[in-house]
Amino acid sequence: MAQKCVHRGCEKTFTDENEVCRYHPGPPVFHEGQKGWKCCKPRVLTFDEFLEIEPCTEGKHSTTDLPPAVEKKEVPAESAAQRTQSVSDNSQSQGPAMPRAPINPASASSTPPPPPPPESDDDDDTLEIPDGRICRRRACGASYTKGAAGGRSDQENCVHHPGVPIFHEGSKGYTCCKRRVLDFDDFMKIGGCKTKPRHMFVGSGKKEKASASGAEELLEAVRTDFYQTPTSVIASFFLKKINKETAKVIFTESSIQLDLPTTDSPPKRYRAEVPLFGKIDTAKTTHKILGTKLEVTLVKNEVSSWPVLRADDQLTGEILQVGRAGRAVQ
Repeated sequence: MAQKCVHRGCEKTFTDENEVCRYHPGPPVFHEGQKGWKCCKPRVLTFDEFLEIEPCTEGKHSTTDLPPAVEKKEVPAESAAQRTQSVSDNSQSQGPAMPRAPINPASASSTPPPPPPPESDDDDDTLEIPDGRICRRRACGASYTKGAAGGRSDQENCVHHPGVPIFHEGSKGYTCCKRRVLDFDDFMKIGGCKTKPRHMFVGSGKKEKASASGAEELLEAVRTDFYQTPTSVIASFFLKKINKETAKVIFTESSIQLDLPTTDSPPKRYRAEVPLFGKIDTAKTTHKILGTKLEVTLVKNEVSSWPVLRADDQLTGEILQVGRAGRAVQ
């Protein structure tokens, strides 16, 4: 009887209990934009690269083992008087608390948001699919078996996420649907929100052909993240080796226009127009290109809290606190 392994990094369907299982025994680690596993050293920037990190441990498959608990740092005990004094000092240094401004729906785009970008390509039927290849669409997980009935059938039902993963202030989800969770294992279990009649195991082969010929590779999306203060939004677009000489970043009152080529060989390029949730002061807005990302500081036209960065992101109903948080009094 086929069963699904619960080990992180494996999660394969197996029938032989003695089959070698390759997995990560440690929990995932996300810190300052980097992603990896606590049990081994590789650290990457994008979520897709994170999923491709090779497992570091061999053992047997399991359907019952629970993931190890995440270690928590002990917080030194303080007296109630010390905590009260700390909060009081912090409040005095920051001045009076600023009331949270209500979000005006009119500040968002008046036109309906466009749908998330579609998956890059369907499979090119002339390309051979390697045995055991996993579907490239996010959260699908189907594998290809040579000679199996329906290997390239319109009845495959590929259930996946067409959007990209989003990690913001502890919550995790996809840009294409509303569900948000806190735990990484729960994130990995979020079912796809779109169904296509066929899987995508190899795509069109454009990336491989471009690499062989040295042609430029066009990227459809890059990982983004942001945080904010009452008056500004600091957003990061993670892309390594951006060419500072030829990159273009143009701000309008309600969008950012990006043209970001890289110095890779073959080169990559990310082009996009990012519609913003609220309006910005373009004269005061700035950007800087770092080794692993583009960072923009957007100055808001109005003091408010942005629940999302992009006007075409679906609202989750979360209320985000802006500014520095003081220590709670218990």
